[in-house]
Amino acid sequence: MVLLLAQSLAEVNVASTLLRMALAIVCGGLLGIDRGRKKRPAGFRTYIVVCLGSTLVMLVNQYVFQIFDMSDPTRLAAQVISGIGFLGAGTIIVTSHNQVKGLTTAAGLWASAAIGLALGIGFYYGALIATVLIFIVMNAFGYINSYLYKHSGIVQFFIEMDAVSGVSKLLAHLNEKEVDIKDFEVFKTQSNAPTFAVHMTVKCPKDCPPGVLMTWIMELDGVVFVEEI
Repeated sequence: MVLLLAQSLAEVNVASTLLRMALAIVCGGLLGIDRGRKKRPAGFRTYIVVCLGSTLVMLVNQYVFQIFDMSDPTRLAAQVISGIGFLGAGTIIVTSHNQVKGLTTAAGLWASAAIGLALGIGFYYGALIATVLIFIVMNAFGYINSYLYKHSGIVQFFIEMDAVSGVSKLLAHLNEKEVDIKDFEVFKTQSNAPTFAVHMTVKCPKDCPPGVLMTWIMELDGVVFVEEI
């Protein structure tokens, strides 16, 4: 009885199709909860649709192979994996502060598509295990990452200046405070005013926490705006 049920669920029929589609909704929805809660461009419904679509693609692929015995069962899966990159790229943006956002959302969409492919071909336990692990990473690990980042002393600042000459003063100020500069980028802002911006990542010494450092930066001549990002 168990063997017959397993064989039935491995083939393409009404029961296996309903089961795979239902699991796609559950798995895609679980992955999309975190993104939807954080108001990301691709949220709860998008993840479900991506997972459902990928599942259907593999069902069609298996159906054609099962009925006509003339299809490569991996061809459509490869097209989904490459095609989902265009959708993921649409969620990645560079803000006016020259900060990249949306990478986690794009990675989640790709993972959702992969889970849909696994469900579509009947790899149930692989898809369910991956869903649980990715859900934990996207939710619980976010708090761990925030904790480690907060206690690392590494911060990012966005600074606007009314003249590019203020950059040298800023660097001299950071060296004076013995601030370890990890990344430093200067660019012209897109506003009408002729201002320059600095996006930098630094490691603050123990005697100079981020709040104190930001106050010192704001007091420098030529600094118009400072924000920790």
